[in-house]
Amino acid sequence: MSMDIPKSNLSTHLLNIRNSPAGYGWAIIGCIVTTIIATPLSQYLDLVNIVMLFLLTVLLIAARFSRGPAILAAFLSVALFDFFFVPPRFTFAVNDAQYLVTFAVMLTVALITGQLTTGLRRQAQLSAIQAQQTRDLYDMSSALAGVIKVEQVATILQRFLLTGFKLNAVLLLPDAAEQLQPINHDDKHLRIDQRFALIAYEQGQVIEDSILSGEGHGASYFPLQAPMKTRGVVVFMPTDDSSALQEHHALLSTLSSLIAIVIERLHYVTVAYDTQLEMTSERLRSSILSALSHDLRTPLTALAGLAESLPLTSTTLPAATLESAVAIHEQALRLNNLLENLLDMARLHAGRVTLRKEWQLLEEVIGSSIKLLEHSLQQHTLQINLEKNLPLLEYDAVLLERVFCNLLENAAKYAPVGTVITISAKINTDSVEISVADQGPGFEQQQSLVRFEMFARGTHESSIPGVGLGLAICHAIIQAHHGSLTIANLPAGGAIVTFTLPRGNPPIIEEEPDYHEGAAIK
Repeated sequence: MSMDIPKSNLSTHLLNIRNSPAGYGWAIIGCIVTTIIATPLSQYLDLVNIVMLFLLTVLLIAARFSRGPAILAAFLSVALFDFFFVPPRFTFAVNDAQYLVTFAVMLTVALITGQLTTGLRRQAQLSAIQAQQTRDLYDMSSALAGVIKVEQVATILQRFLLTGFKLNAVLLLPDAAEQLQPINHDDKHLRIDQRFALIAYEQGQVIEDSILSGEGHGASYFPLQAPMKTRGVVVFMPTDDSSALQEHHALLSTLSSLIAIVIERLHYVTVAYDTQLEMTSERLRSSILSALSHDLRTPLTALAGLAESLPLTSTTLPAATLESAVAIHEQALRLNNLLENLLDMARLHAGRVTLRKEWQLLEEVIGSSIKLLEHSLQQHTLQINLEKNLPLLEYDAVLLERVFCNLLENAAKYAPVGTVITISAKINTDSVEISVADQGPGFEQQQSLVRFEMFARGTHESSIPGVGLGLAICHAIIQAHHGSLTIANLPAGGAIVTFTLPRGNPPIIEEEPDYHEGAAIK
């Protein structure tokens, strides 16, 4: 990445000319030369015309140099005109009082002419400086438009200010811990006060190090205030003259705003790229899961059927063979259940699941789930605590049954044999809260921070069958029902998974009237 940097600082060049001591020397030389030229012409010109020659000299000095040389030329012109041309000549004595008026008018006109000419010249200088700065900013903006890394931004900024304005710049951006870190900064001679940088970053105000520290560093800390938030801090430091920062304050403020916008653009470009990459990866993973589930379902179904029918084909099979057939059948069913989870997860992530919600009792889906897992729950004590008068809830019975099956199966796998698994339900203001608790080892601390990602498993789960889809499927199903699901550890030990279902507005069920013998039916 390259950028055309201005070869010289125009404002510094003009400032050197304006304050150069040579201007006073040229003022003296100009007045002397005018006197030499006007001396032979005094025989042919009136004194009024001689005055015009001196006024022209003052005008030229003011146009070329600053106000000081012009004032010197004005007073020197009056003195030379009086000494060489006003009778009595070669003396400062004045015989005619009218020449005093001439001197006053000449001095006033010379001073006003010098003042106006200097002001016009100053305006021309400022216009040239502003035009140069505008061109430089345009060149810098063009270079920043193509950057793709913050390191390139820091390099362009440093090169631009150091070469064009004799200023150093250090870009400070926050890391993951919100600590400001320098970007592409390896010059240990540049002193950066992290306290001032942090104040500028947090308060969004420009901090002048030379004012606060009293050490005369002349460093200024400008916050990078982008439209959305403050993106960092840029520190400006002069290479030699600390007053240069005050002179370029408006330029530095503009640069800070420009850098802030570029940093924010790079941030959102990174976010967009990461999001697109994540969406593509998720879509690819869902496609693979869906294809894998479909392709394996048919042979697994056949394997389970064959294993189940094997004991029925013959009654003379050895006991070991029958035991193996039962084991094959159980493992085929387990693998088929895993494939169902994979397929459900792929459908949920693809948004292809249409909920078939109906108003039903929660007890019904709990009972059907327990019935399906009767074999897995044999070695545990099941305790059910349901609040009385639970309302009707609108849910998809098949999907909610899958939630209870996954939660109960996880509890049965991880809780020790003989412990209690508890299903509870209570009524909240606008929802019904259901929980499944066990007396197992609980969740890993870092696992509770994982937002129910697919294939996320704890370190202690390596010896237990499963692929880490249970909680992810439960979370997706509950979200589809506009509820929430959380996991936690119980104070006395064990894990608890809690989810909510909205109460909604269940239909009113009218009680049927009691008909007794002999009552008339209309």
